[in-house]
Order: sequence, then structure tokens, then C-alpha cells
Amino acid sequence: MTQTPKTDQPNWWREAIIYQVYPRSFLDTNGDGVGDLAGITDKLDYIASLGVDIVWLSPFFKSPMKDFGYDIEDYCDVDPLFGTLADFDRLIAKAHSLGLKIMIDQVMSHTADTHSWFVESRSSRDNPKSDWYVWADPLPDGNPPNNWLSVFGGSAWQWDTRRKQYYMHNFLVSQPQLNFHNPEVQQAHLDAQRFWLERGVDGVRMDACVFHFHDRQLRSNPPALVRDTSTVTDVNPYGMQAHIHDKTQPENVAFLQKVRKLLDEYGAISIGEVSSDDALAQMAEYTEGGDKLHMAYSFNLLTPVFTAAHVRQQVEEFNARVKDGWASWSVGNHDAIRVMTRWGGEKPAPALAKLVLAMQLSLKGTPCLYQGDELALVEADVPYELLQDPYGKTFWPEFKGRDGCRTPMPWEANAPQAGFTEGTPWLPVAEPHVANAVDVQDRDPASMLNFQRRFIAWRRSMPQLTRGEIAFFDAPEPVLALRRDVDGHDSVLAAFNLSDKAVGFDWPATAGAAALNEHGLPGTAEGGRVTLPPYGTWFGSLPAGR
Repeated sequence: MTQTPKTDQPNWWREAIIYQVYPRSFLDTNGDGVGDLAGITDKLDYIASLGVDIVWLSPFFKSPMKDFGYDIEDYCDVDPLFGTLADFDRLIAKAHSLGLKIMIDQVMSHTADTHSWFVESRSSRDNPKSDWYVWADPLPDGNPPNNWLSVFGGSAWQWDTRRKQYYMHNFLVSQPQLNFHNPEVQQAHLDAQRFWLERGVDGVRMDACVFHFHDRQLRSNPPALVRDTSTVTDVNPYGMQAHIHDKTQPENVAFLQKVRKLLDEYGAISIGEVSSDDALAQMAEYTEGGDKLHMAYSFNLLTPVFTAAHVRQQVEEFNARVKDGWASWSVGNHDAIRVMTRWGGEKPAPALAKLVLAMQLSLKGTPCLYQGDELALVEADVPYELLQDPYGKTFWPEFKGRDGCRTPMPWEANAPQAGFTEGTPWLPVAEPHVANAVDVQDRDPASMLNFQRRFIAWRRSMPQLTRGEIAFFDAPEPVLALRRDVDGHDSVLAAFNLSDKAVGFDWPATAGAAALNEHGLPGTAEGGRVTLPPYGTWFGSLPAGR
């Protein structure tokens, strides 16, 4: 059973670890090839064995599944593909019995076009929900009202013949944008959140939370002075605009305060997904003050950039901008190429997985881990004919979409479909993943899976790593060197070699440090010189005050 941080302590979530489950690909119990809530419930013991505290579930709500659950048709029901409300209640009950907390995904900025709200809104210009979505008249020449673009390609505006107007969509055409300037829309979302909080949900992850509001004047975006490649790839023209009018509007702060007030009634927590031109600034704004989001994460560590300077810059800039807010550092999720491939190439060294985990869990912030990364899974190669992601189909072949990080979890190496399903999986089980299956790694004390369990347990015993302040040292690239400090405890020093070549460097601060070897990583330090093998890590303890 996991040892969850004491929730009667203020800010307990700052010491926690989040584990993301992508339900479609976790475990299928009914043979239809799609993972379900019952499958997650069956594997909660496994999740608890990792030592994590919070389980974030990607959407399982009723949906036409054009964006695989991120296009919601009913915010207060479970899609039959995943099960029933009773299945969800059983999941909550078992999670709580194991000391795990459940966080659900709240996709608020848009709905599916099959949602009853949109069906009514598009029916006329004067119905009760006519202003629940973002509608606009065409320009005199028939063009859309401005130059806003969709993240998934093309214009952010779609012509609707019923109203003879354009409606806005930041993502798929089938994901119309809600009008958050309408207080009824805000209240509808708060009511839906209360529905799940009443069922025992412990937190919410707010998807695309910078997209809630738009510029009322519908002003066009200017060209980007620096192209954004952290959120979108360089083949996507979306990055060519400075997105100052279609998202990150100031009105969003007041809405987040309403959400926080509701969550506080239930002692629940929140994490926001921030994708903007200056994500660190938005993270700081949305988390400071204790009256908005509890924490936020960006895509800044979900990019191909893997250098010590980049990691240091993200943490230092956030800490410089924020007063009392909090970051969640994520290196993998359902929207990004698997970290082993993104940072390690086509044939990544196994040691990379341990290095990345140790580094991520040593940064100041709440770590968010993605299912399968504990198995060191690489990005799956999904052929075009089996591709499901509409985003990938639009930008193929230079960008293959998100299916490669969403393929099924491999549970048993010798079972059909690696134990994921008795049917045909919605995405193919990746052949390279089979050898890394859970049952194989369970039996190997040196596996990535067992390393993760040991490292998380060790980190939990180190208050310096869970709640200490952080400071970085100048070190030669590719070395990230840092210090974590908390009152009443010795300092912890850590050095990470972010390359596949051995590195040695002088670090005088380590001269009097005692090695911390509980984690079994292979770096050494002697006489103020640190030696790190490829993807090596060293931890040391320094008496307080030195």
C-alpha cells in the first residue's frame, strides 16, 4: 500500500507524485479492444506499488470519440465504452482503500458538437443557449472574422449553415469553443465539477485551461516574434502566430478563482495544463496567491530539447516569476513523443530511463508520471493505415500524431496482445514493448520498474527532495548540478549526466559530502571531483550550513 502524504497537512500535494492513466490503453476487461474503468480498478494495486499518490484519469465521459474523449458530449456520465457510473464508484472506493487519490480530466474550453448544448445553440440565433458558444458573422467578403488558427490545422472558424455564422474551434471542427464570457457557461461547468466531487473525486486536471476565454473584439493575432515549437511542431503554422487574442485572456483568473473556491469546499486539488507563448508566466499567474490552481504544468519539458541549460532555465525562470505558486514538472504524457525516444533517439540506452526519473523527481515541484514510462517504453511506430489520431492524419508524414505514445500497456510478455485485451486492440501493441512487459520487469530486481519503486520510496524519506528549496550550480554541459535544502536537515546535492558519454568535472561543494547510494545510481564523487558514467547520477549529503 502506498504511503500517501498526510492530507491534513497544508500543501500535502506538493509532496505527492501524480501518475497519469490513459484509460483507452491501460487494460481492457471486456474484449472490445479498448481499456475501461474496470481495467483500471483491477490494476490499482499495481499503481499503488509504484509509490505514487494521485491517479490522473484522462477523460472517460460520454463522447463521440473523435478526439478520444477530449470531445465531451455529457460531462456527468461515463461513456459505455469505459463502463458505467457504478464502475467509476467502485474505482473510487478501491483507490481510496489503497491510499490513492483520483484526479479526473476536466475539458472545459470546448465540447463535442453532439453535446446537447451545442445542438441547441446552433439551431437558431435566439434560443436560450444561442450565446453559449463563440459565434461570429462573416466579413463582407464571406471570410472568417479574423486570422485565428486551430491547433489541429486550418482556420479556427467553421461555417454553420443553420445560423449562417461561423463558430470557433481551437482544435477539431467537431470541438466547438464555449463562450466563457457567458456566466451560465461557467456555472454549468462548476455544477458538473460538483457532480464528480460529490462522488468522491479528489482533484481535477484542467485541460487546455488557457483556452477558456477569447478576445471579445475578435482581434486578429500578430505574427510570432519567436516561433512556438514547445506546443506544436515546426510543420504546424499555428506556431507562426502570437496567440494574444484567442487565449490567455485576463478574465480567466476570476474563473479559476471560482473553481478553487468550489474545490476548497471538498478539500480537492487542481492542476492546470498551460500551453501558451509564455507558459512559465501563465503558470506563475495561475498558481500564485493560493486562490486559483494548486499547481500547473507546461510543455516546456515535453520538447525534444534535452540539455542541462534548458532544464535549469525552466525551473529558475518559474521560481523567479512566482511568489508562492507551484509547478508540476512533466516529461511525458499522452500528447508527447515518449521521453525515451524524444530524448534518447531511435535506440535509447536503458540507463536513460533511470536518469530521467531521478532528475525529474529531484526538481522542486510535483512530478507527473505517464503510464508506461516506468517500463522505459519507447515511442511506438504506428503505420498510417492503423493511425487513429486526427491530428496526426492532418500533418502526416512529418508529424505522425500522438498515437505512438498511446499504444496499449504491455502486462504479460507471453500473453496475446501482451495481456492488454482478448480482442483486437484499438491501437496495435508495439512489438518492442513486449520484452519490457510488467511481468518481465517485476521479476528483475535491476529493471526500470523496480528501480522506480525503490527511488520513489527513497525520495519519500528525503524531505529535501519533496519540499526543499532548490539552487543550481554552474557545471559543464551536459551536467545538471543542483542542491535541495530544507530546515533541520542536511543538504542534498545531485548531479545528472544528460548524455551518453562519461563526464568528470570539479565540484568543490562535494568535497565534504557523503554519498547517498540507496538509489543505486552509478556516479561517484571524491575530493571535490564528480565522475558520471553515461546517463549517470550522483547524490550526496552535505552537513547543514555548508
